[in-house]
Amino acid sequence: MTKRRIILIAAVIAVLVAAAAAGAYLYMNRFDAGEYVQAVLDVSYRNKTDKYVEITGVSEKEAEKIFEDNLDATMEGFESSQMPEHMLPKYRELFRDIAGRVSYTIGEPEKQENGIYEVPVIIKPITLFSDTYETFQTRAQEYAQEVTDSVMNGGEMPADEEMQSQIYQIYYDVLKERVGSGMLYGGARNTTLQVTKEGNREFTIDQEDMDKLDSMLIESVDTGEEDEE
Repeated sequence: MTKRRIILIAAVIAVLVAAAAAGAYLYMNRFDAGEYVQAVLDVSYRNKTDKYVEITGVSEKEAEKIFEDNLDATMEGFESSQMPEHMLPKYRELFRDIAGRVSYTIGEPEKQENGIYEVPVIIKPITLFSDTYETFQTRAQEYAQEVTDSVMNGGEMPADEEMQSQIYQIYYDVLKERVGSGMLYGGARNTTLQVTKEGNREFTIDQEDMDKLDSMLIESVDTGEEDEE
């Protein structure tokens, strides 16, 4: 092989290597707003961290903390309520299961003139709480009747803490049964998330958009009672 041919082959290899490196750089630094939204929602609600770690460069531990922080926020209301302390871990695991079943589908992102990406998301709300409300009410009333009958027959009136604990147990059982038998969902609803790329591996989703999406994932209970003015 001549020296000229060796130099030519080396030059070709150098060009190919440079092109491959440039391609790898572009791949690593490309930005797909849809993939980012999918990764954020997956890590937030389903505790799926792989894609979020890949896109943002955070550690696995940091990614897992996002889901746990969301669970903490969910449990804050219960921790300040009259729920017995021994029930808190059971409810936390139940809500962990429910969060993993939320339904969202990411659409095709559109880049706006101001550089912000608008990402459509289709939500199918979980109807767990509205579906089980009547069952819970019925079982709670049955328990109240059992207590009444017992007291009328000479039994001792249970302490308030005992009755409160039993009500929370009844509600837990009702929710757990429904989750175990299969989650039901409401009709599809549309929302949009605005995503901004701040820098390399630095992205933000508009917080108001995220709050709106979060409120749509699980349908609230309509008790039919109007708020008092």
